[in-house]
Amino acid sequence: MTEHIETVIVGGGQAGLAMSYCLRQLGREHVVLERGRLAERWRSERWDSLTLLTPNWMTQLPGYGYRGDDPHGFVSRDAVIHYLESYAAFFRPPLRCGVRVESVRQKPGESRYVVRTDAGTIEALNVVVATGPFQRPRIPPQSALLPGAVLQLHSRDYRNPTQLPSGAVLVVGSGASGLQICEDLHRSGRTVYLAVGRCNRWPRRYREADIFVWLQGLGLMDTVGLQSFIGPEYGCTGVLTGVGGGHDLDYGRLAAAGVTLLGHLRGAADGRLVFAGDLHESLALWDESWDILRDMIEAHIQKTGLDLPPEATPSRAASRAWRDQTPVLEVDLAASSISAVIWATGFIHDYGWLEVPVLDGGGGPIQQRGVTGSAGLYFLGLRRMHTPKSGFLFGVGEDAVYLADQIATRARR
Repeated sequence: MTEHIETVIVGGGQAGLAMSYCLRQLGREHVVLERGRLAERWRSERWDSLTLLTPNWMTQLPGYGYRGDDPHGFVSRDAVIHYLESYAAFFRPPLRCGVRVESVRQKPGESRYVVRTDAGTIEALNVVVATGPFQRPRIPPQSALLPGAVLQLHSRDYRNPTQLPSGAVLVVGSGASGLQICEDLHRSGRTVYLAVGRCNRWPRRYREADIFVWLQGLGLMDTVGLQSFIGPEYGCTGVLTGVGGGHDLDYGRLAAAGVTLLGHLRGAADGRLVFAGDLHESLALWDESWDILRDMIEAHIQKTGLDLPPEATPSRAASRAWRDQTPVLEVDLAASSISAVIWATGFIHDYGWLEVPVLDGGGGPIQQRGVTGSAGLYFLGLRRMHTPKSGFLFGVGEDAVYLADQIATRARR
């Protein structure tokens, strides 16, 4: 028997819960379908030592802000799960866990959707896809060239150093996940090799304020359509950590501690890894990205007349001494004792179950602030969906409010 519900929300993480809260505030009928447990990806697809990159005062969803006593600290993975559980207990969403959505298609001749699940079929006027930005792991083709004896894990499946065989570890990718995992492994006593990509250099704090204070003050987190703070040629957004109260994830600190930095992984053959000779170029762009952002912050300080202590400047010569070494272009797996590779290489979209023509050639959603060209079908919680904060806990709520209004207006029509 087919069930009829005004709105189906697919996904029971922060985006799905925020959407449910906003619809409840407007008195709109809906249900939240979650394939696993509430906040399943936080539970089963994040490593043990993970913390949020944003300070606790930014941990907020509609109607429910941070309620701890350490606003400038950083919550752990388990604390995020507890926060989402508390949020659900706060407003009691119509959440159905253990229900996997198998397909969504438009009902022929009608502006309604048929949502087929492993627990039955639902017809809905609206569907909100809130499955998050981290869906299917992106694994480079070089993985097929590695010997079978080398354990390979994507960052999604990494938990802690004890799950890896003894020996050295290669981490491929130097975004936030790659550098945090690299640090986690190094602190456990592992020998670590890091294949460096292009990412922005951000300090955890500048002039005694967290970097997110400056990003907010500059208005960068609220700029509609902004895909990069300083330019796409500098790569991914800045890499930070909240572990141990929060600190920079600095290549120099890692290199000085014994981590071997490498260029991009190009391939593998006969038990040897081959790396590009682009390490120094990536490091130069890394430095330049911070120079640009710092100049933006300093201009903001001058414009607003903020009275702040000067930033202590470390010795450039000391911080660059390790860079004089010739880049390593080949690594012998046996000689270096590398027994595992962690692919911190990001994710790709996985909407194979969505049988509605709202995806581009690469499988990504075509949308404007979550609204698609198919009336009643929406997306929520994507990275940079509307502004740079759309994929964050502190930003998803604004997009949820907007979509709830869209849904209420459509229902009234």
